[in-house]
Amino acid sequence: MSGNVTSLFRSTTAHSPSMAALARESGETAGAGPVDFCIPCNPYFPTPAMFDEMAGRLRDIITYYPSSADTITAELCGLLQLPPQCVAMGNGSTELITWIDHLLVRESLAVPVPTFGRWTDQPMETGKRVDMFPLQESSGFTLDLARYAEFIRARGTRAVVVCNPNNPDGGYQTKQALVQFMDAMADRDLVVIDESFLEFADAEAEPSVVQEAMLRPNVVVLRSLGKNFGLHGIRFGYLVANPALAGRVRSMLPKWNLNSFAEHVVFMLRDHGAEYAQSLHQVRRDRLEMSGQLAALPGLTVYPSQGNFLFVRLPVGAEGTVVRDRMLTEHRVLVRECGNKIGSSSRFLRLVVRPQPDVRRLVSGMEQVLYGAGRGAAVPEPAAVNGYSSGTAAVDRLMSETNGKGMRAVTAQNAPAAIGAAPAAAAVAAPAVGTGTPLPAAVPVAAAAATVGPVPMPVAAAAPPVPQPTPYESPAPVPQPAPYQGPVPVPQPAPYPQPVPAAAAVPAPAPAPVPVAAVPVAPMASPMAAYPPPTGPTPPGVPARGGLTAAQVRGTNGLESVQAAGRPGPQSWPNAAGMGQVG
Repeated sequence: MSGNVTSLFRSTTAHSPSMAALARESGETAGAGPVDFCIPCNPYFPTPAMFDEMAGRLRDIITYYPSSADTITAELCGLLQLPPQCVAMGNGSTELITWIDHLLVRESLAVPVPTFGRWTDQPMETGKRVDMFPLQESSGFTLDLARYAEFIRARGTRAVVVCNPNNPDGGYQTKQALVQFMDAMADRDLVVIDESFLEFADAEAEPSVVQEAMLRPNVVVLRSLGKNFGLHGIRFGYLVANPALAGRVRSMLPKWNLNSFAEHVVFMLRDHGAEYAQSLHQVRRDRLEMSGQLAALPGLTVYPSQGNFLFVRLPVGAEGTVVRDRMLTEHRVLVRECGNKIGSSSRFLRLVVRPQPDVRRLVSGMEQVLYGAGRGAAVPEPAAVNGYSSGTAAVDRLMSETNGKGMRAVTAQNAPAAIGAAPAAAAVAAPAVGTGTPLPAAVPVAAAAATVGPVPMPVAAAAPPVPQPTPYESPAPVPQPAPYQGPVPVPQPAPYPQPVPAAAAVPAPAPAPVPVAAVPVAPMASPMAAYPPPTGPTPPGVPARGGLTAAQVRGTNGLESVQAAGRPGPQSWPNAAGMGQVG
């Protein structure tokens, strides 16, 4: 492929270029494109026989009008065992996100970042205030629902989004934790649980909250069909909510907003439930094998995922745009570099789970690009004249204050909470939920503050302000996956730390560690005690406890002052909760 192909990635600010655009630019024929680790499809569904059936009926499918959306929705609801009055089908989940924003989001929306770009971009395009809750690299991008709830209260945000699993990191929230969170947000205008990738999760037998959503007045669950069925080109998805919310969205949708291909696929599903269930099982098995193979690459970090993709951090010295371009031009492998995702940086890739022959090609290409002939040194960062990282200068500056430079402000905020902690507690490895590679042990906050804290330490006085990464000289130890021991209990988070006053930032000798037994611990009355009561809204445009407004992230100024924060049928068909049931 020519260099013009990789230039397509620099012309988009939020997403990768389409496969059609790549094919046109490269001049390749249909089906001759690169191995796709970028678009998160199901590679095992539809089956070849189903594709042959659709090809045989192509003329009729594209010649005639489809049935009404009500007819197609009724068929889907029969498969999923859902009441049609609680469901609205859209021309892709992005159409539904657009209508949710227009109809149900009044003034502000809270969303953890990084996440699916439409949840930040869509409300900003309509002038809403978007309160972004940064997921921290130091904690493996895990979403702490209790802190998120406190952030929402402090900001006075009226609508809330949680993606489960989250895109791009695959982070997962248990059903019990989400139901508690939904109840804690009962006083908000809207709570959206985006379950677009939940069909690929295996951490729980019944992971979906669709049944609970139908009973609550302010909860909407968004689900995708194109991702699950491996058919992104057929734009169809659906939402589930109580009849009033679902009916409000459904009343605004065009009568023929679903195309004939979508109708044909929905009516095929009744006879192919077993093949679909098998495809999900194979993707989950491939995810585990692919995670292990990538984790064996020196310096590469693989985060636990419950989606059909893996979020990886490149070794020190490797730059994502260079890796992406070389993988495409030299190895004909397409990967998703995440520098243009708010809350991420160019050190991260999202890699779709694919069959083993494709994974071997990916790993082989990554070895050559990252280490050359051997596993000695990672690829260098691009020359200064390149000037390209994420494609958005404001996002790059945000990364330099948060994840991209070692969590400087967050470390300072968390330091007081760590002074009295037992030394052993700071080094306990973070638990991994479900399958995947466990996170490395956490770095003690006191040690981290000595190197990346906001106040220069004596040992770092002679270092330049932005140290340049050095190549790997020897393979880095790779954490081994821990044996699965059942569901991991949800830890009760500590209270949100208060910002450190300027006078308290002067280094002082740390007191002797206090024995754990000597620290009184007040028992919690209930799990919901972790969610603080409302504290009143913060004026629009004013960050609350490290929060970031949309203008501060996307704008051209004001960022410097921001402190980073811590189916019944002949065969078994998976129902809306993702489990097989026989009708």
